[in-house]
Amino acid sequence: MADSTIRVRPIHTPEERLTFITFPWKVYKDDPNWVPPLISERKEFLDPARNPSFEHMDCQYFLAERDGQVIGTIAAFINHRHNEFHDEKVGFFGFFETIPDYAVAEALLSMACDWVKDKGMTAIRGPANFSTNDEVGMLVDGFDSPPVILMTYNPRYYPEYVERFGFHKAQDLLAYHIDLEIFREHPEKAPAKLFRVVERVKKRGEFTVRPIDMKHLDREIQKFKDVYNSAWSKNWGFVPLTDAEIDHLAAQLKQIVDPATVFIAEADDKPIGIILPLPDLNQPLLLAYPKPGVPEWWTLIKFFWHWKIRRRVTLIRAFAMGVVKEYRTRGVDAVLYYEMGKAALERGYKEAEMSWILESNTVMNNTIKAFGGELYKTYRVYEKAL
Repeated sequence: MADSTIRVRPIHTPEERLTFITFPWKVYKDDPNWVPPLISERKEFLDPARNPSFEHMDCQYFLAERDGQVIGTIAAFINHRHNEFHDEKVGFFGFFETIPDYAVAEALLSMACDWVKDKGMTAIRGPANFSTNDEVGMLVDGFDSPPVILMTYNPRYYPEYVERFGFHKAQDLLAYHIDLEIFREHPEKAPAKLFRVVERVKKRGEFTVRPIDMKHLDREIQKFKDVYNSAWSKNWGFVPLTDAEIDHLAAQLKQIVDPATVFIAEADDKPIGIILPLPDLNQPLLLAYPKPGVPEWWTLIKFFWHWKIRRRVTLIRAFAMGVVKEYRTRGVDAVLYYEMGKAALERGYKEAEMSWILESNTVMNNTIKAFGGELYKTYRVYEKAL
């Protein structure tokens, strides 16, 4: 008689890690909104030798099995940089995937909690893959469309499972949708009063806004570092990026950014704000649909066909926007959003997602709403005391 006991075990080999990476295809096989990742990208992201975030993390991946079949995955980890910055003793879980069976979710979450507790932590949060600088949060509202680039997605039953296990909300992360047609300044669509405010702010001349200069990328990356670790330092869950992490991120993003839509605000030749949008490459990726067993070179051909030839990218995501504290009440954020929106429309994009925004960030939420942003997806970070 087959043993139907659920076993959750740590993984150690590259072959087991590949099983960990490819399991989600089983969960989402009938879900038209799930965007499968490139397997090579996931391999690099999960590899301690190639992801600089592991320089300050302890991490363990786990597989859940029953009757010889993989039925779930989870990762448990300690981000020492997070705990040092926030003076906390918190562990995290991520890469949580399970078949629709609460017993499997319970076994996975129990293992992650036990692993984190054994490391001396007093609480656990998640999902996070691996910090707020990466993919974070569980979708709890807005399941009717695919996620955009670097945003998460999950089945509807996941929130029910983690809440049943005893997790509660730590913070909601909000995503807004904007029709870029408003930046044509049609009187019937455009928030005319707001645009007039933007023009007045620009005329005051307290700062300037310009596109990124790709010919001097190293200099521009340094400006991004300066603003990023200053502007976000007081945000909930923020973890400062190391130089190695920023360089790694820059190397990845420079292959996909649309430079005409990236803007830097400066005052007295010093950077005071940035906005870094990303074309939604999830659109061509979903059409290419990577699959285990299919040669990745063929998937990449289809991906680039839909991206570069067919021009299927119609959405751009405001991936990062920040203003240093001294200039937060001077309209810098509004000008950056305005310049990005106009440039994105000129580049052929039709819509934008502004995400993610902390629910506690009242100023930014109100600014986005003033530009016509409509809240359409909510992501949740959960927490549980140990």
